[in-house]
Amino acid sequence: MKSESLRSWQLSDFDFELPEDRIAQQPTQRRSDSRLLVAADPVKDQQFTDLLDLLHPGDVLVFNNSKVIPARLYGTKPTGGKVEILIERILENRQAVALLRSSKKTTDNTLLTVEGSSGSAAIVLSRYGETQDRFLLQFDRPVLEVLEVDGEIPLPPYIAHRPNALDVQRYQTVYAQNPGSVAAPTAGLHFDEPFLQALVNKGIQRASVTLHVGTGTFAPVRVDQIDQHQMHSEWCEISAETAAVINAAKARGSRVVAVGTTSLRTLESGAVKGTAADDSPRVRAGSWETNLFIRPGYSFQMVDSLLTNFHLPRSTLLMLVAAFIGYDKMRATYQHAIDARYRFFSYGDAMFCPQHI
Repeated sequence: MKSESLRSWQLSDFDFELPEDRIAQQPTQRRSDSRLLVAADPVKDQQFTDLLDLLHPGDVLVFNNSKVIPARLYGTKPTGGKVEILIERILENRQAVALLRSSKKTTDNTLLTVEGSSGSAAIVLSRYGETQDRFLLQFDRPVLEVLEVDGEIPLPPYIAHRPNALDVQRYQTVYAQNPGSVAAPTAGLHFDEPFLQALVNKGIQRASVTLHVGTGTFAPVRVDQIDQHQMHSEWCEISAETAAVINAAKARGSRVVAVGTTSLRTLESGAVKGTAADDSPRVRAGSWETNLFIRPGYSFQMVDSLLTNFHLPRSTLLMLVAAFIGYDKMRATYQHAIDARYRFFSYGDAMFCPQHI
């Protein structure tokens, strides 16, 4: 078999059958009650709180502190037609990029009246970007204000209920700070305040990055040859403080553990070459757009271990996991998770992944 860096990967390589009852529809009673599959040799079935035993003093856990916004709105066209509005990105105070779903095509200059108590409206200015599924909207008041009044938490389509009060609380990490995501960085949903304090007590460092999760992260791959897939860009930021903590950890040989694929993609997109005196990779501080697509054959620079949930078949997130732990290991680990009745996707269980060498 060809090495992973030389193999031509097909979309079908990342397909698998998942029984519907494995898809978690509700969160666990407590955040840290979930199970943890350790992708070691052999795989180990543990509880999430056992993660504490897998980490060492000096390790750095890197969290994505982006906050999920209530990004889904419902509106009406002048014709009376209904439209679902999913805000993908807020560009300015009153301007946003959105996906629109309606029975008939929405054209430029269409006025959308938002359903709810805000009394707000938005005009469809134009298509946005290279794809044809995003629109530029101009609201008559600040977008975040409209969302706070009339917006709905944008639960993924595989969760079969409308958001309720529990979802508002639990489809959000306890450390979320910066509003901007339309989907939760779900690996972080398992952490509660007592467990975060236990990490501190053990001498494990915390660092934060921000990547505002857009719909592009979960957009279906529509090409058979995955190398032809184009990721949508997402805004991310690494502070000078976080960069210093991570670079110091790399210099002393401590592990950098990404909490979730979004943290990993942020760190890897910020990797830069070392100096002449020290050729080890470093991470830069700053903010930028990233469309980094990680698939088998990718050479990781910054991240030593990954904590993640179980991902959808044929998704770019599954491809990232295959790149990190190895394709064959990914297939075997996922089959074990299915057979052992792990809970999948956003409200599901977690997996701890040492990097494939």
